[in-house]
Amino acid sequence: MTHPVMQWRTLIVDDEPLAREGVRTRLQSLGGFDIIAECGGGRAAIAAINAQRLDVVFLDIQMPVVDGFGVISEVGIEHMPPIVFVTAYDHYAIRAFDARAIDYVLKPIDDARFARAVDSVRHRLREAKESSVARQLAGLLEEVRPVADVIPKPSSAAPDRLIARDGDRIEMIPTGEIDWVAADGDYVRVHAGARQLLLRSTMTAIEAALPAGQHVRIHRSTIVNVARVRTLKALPNNEYTVVLRNGVALRASRRYTARLRQVLGIERGERAF
Repeated sequence: MTHPVMQWRTLIVDDEPLAREGVRTRLQSLGGFDIIAECGGGRAAIAAINAQRLDVVFLDIQMPVVDGFGVISEVGIEHMPPIVFVTAYDHYAIRAFDARAIDYVLKPIDDARFARAVDSVRHRLREAKESSVARQLAGLLEEVRPVADVIPKPSSAAPDRLIARDGDRIEMIPTGEIDWVAADGDYVRVHAGARQLLLRSTMTAIEAALPAGQHVRIHRSTIVNVARVRTLKALPNNEYTVVLRNGVALRASRRYTARLRQVLGIERGERAF
């Protein structure tokens, strides 16, 4: 017996009709997305998000009157569906990920890059749905159980792994495979290549569980694997943009830059590269 393919309820927002068509055509080709509406501006997008039950929004940034960030501000980040930004401008990346975007795709759209973004969307939405079902079942059973518990300190038998308990299953993630870790509401999200794991934990517990010197905290909500750092770009107020080898751009806040420079071996007088 075959099961119906999950169709994620999708909104496309872009002031350029050809750009909307490009996103729509690619989503239809990849499958699994039910395009509920398309909007040519921010005000229409706000109305659609408030009126519809949506799973994901593919959102342009540069739009007249109300831009993409204005849409998020008006709706409220806590009420926004998951977002994939699709834009011609790369300098909004840090702000986009601060807005909890799943991904950030540049125009003109590369098909392979867009497909990877869609894979991330599917993974995130399936994970959220499974977590929601688990919480509903826990409520019916009157049993409170976390989605996943981090075991704060790796065992002496496996010091090179982050160990997580997910119900009756134990997940083991080699620390060397972890690209970065980010706070995600009441959880933390571990990014390891194409794999992601949502854990019920704190950034402090994750930081304590990772080997010192291999991973470094760069923001109260971000930890990176120093071996994955490709580029640093100096920002005002002694902050940095940290670009990983996979192209993900993250912000290093002033509070953590001294430790970042120390781990990377950058002297105080040296300029970022």
